[in-house]
Amino acid sequence: MFGPNETVRVGMIGCGGNARGHARRLLGLDGVEIVGLCDPTQAAIAATRKVDERLTEVPAFAEYGDMLRDVQMDAVEISTPHTLHYEQIMAALDAGLHVLTEKPMVCTVEHAEAAVEKVKQTGLVMGVSYQRHGQAPYRYCREAISSGELGTCHFVSCWQSQNWYSSQVPRGTWRSQMKWAGGGQLNDSGSHLLDIVLWMTGLKPAEVFSYQDNMGSEVDVLSAIAVKFENGALCNFSVVGHAVNFHEEIALFCEEATLAIVGQEVWRWEGEAKQVVSGDDLGRTRDPDSNFIGALRGQEQIQASSEDGREVIRLSEAIWEAAATGQPATVKH
Repeated sequence: MFGPNETVRVGMIGCGGNARGHARRLLGLDGVEIVGLCDPTQAAIAATRKVDERLTEVPAFAEYGDMLRDVQMDAVEISTPHTLHYEQIMAALDAGLHVLTEKPMVCTVEHAEAAVEKVKQTGLVMGVSYQRHGQAPYRYCREAISSGELGTCHFVSCWQSQNWYSSQVPRGTWRSQMKWAGGGQLNDSGSHLLDIVLWMTGLKPAEVFSYQDNMGSEVDVLSAIAVKFENGALCNFSVVGHAVNFHEEIALFCEEATLAIVGQEVWRWEGEAKQVVSGDDLGRTRDPDSNFIGALRGQEQIQASSEDGREVIRLSEAIWEAAATGQPATVKH
């Protein structure tokens, strides 16, 4: 791992708007240098250079393989269309580089299993940018459930709405094309919802039934999902990709208490009395980039691992199967 005074050299695979957010956070950390930029679009590279004057002379490439070959790096951050993640992750790990990838980690269970095994074989650090793992309300709920103080979590109800359809489908963006996205809203923002429920509760999904509506597009837009977990607990996921607003709420029903995440607050009931735990009382939030660099320095554990990424695609594949067949689908473990 890297000492506190060692520079961590990072290459960026993908230079779109999301990647530029990662670049800003990386450059705000001590001892981190961005040493390579890769994107097939010159406009994206030009926009990334404008993020910080330190990027003005950084070598840029249209092909990520050229960057892996020609630039001395310690790690890469991947922010590209979803179906490209797998080959880029595997190439970076083969090159001996640590990896932080955007979600979803990959788009098939087969690829997820291969990526997890590669991480184990290489001993390299790999994280997935599920930023809720570092956000205080979700950490509070995970810790309360895992402590056992709330008893068994026996039901979860959650929903997410976003103006996704209008921003993606009419414009024909890559997120609305199956060959690049590997799925629709479920594989995009919906991936965060699936991930955080699995991470907070520690529950293992066993069976799924779902309805999906593509609304005339190539990919799913609306998803109504029912999940049965191995311990018998139940969950309803609602992923609403055609709404006028972004909003998300999660309620966790346990034997001894109910927890609800509303914005940056946690509402907690033990009986009829409601306690509101504000974001200010929930502790420090950690972004994926800070956590990734901290893990490379041996200062902390990676918060969203390749195993977490695998659990999400296991559930996602079963959801797509159930929607396509009209029958319950078993989640493969």
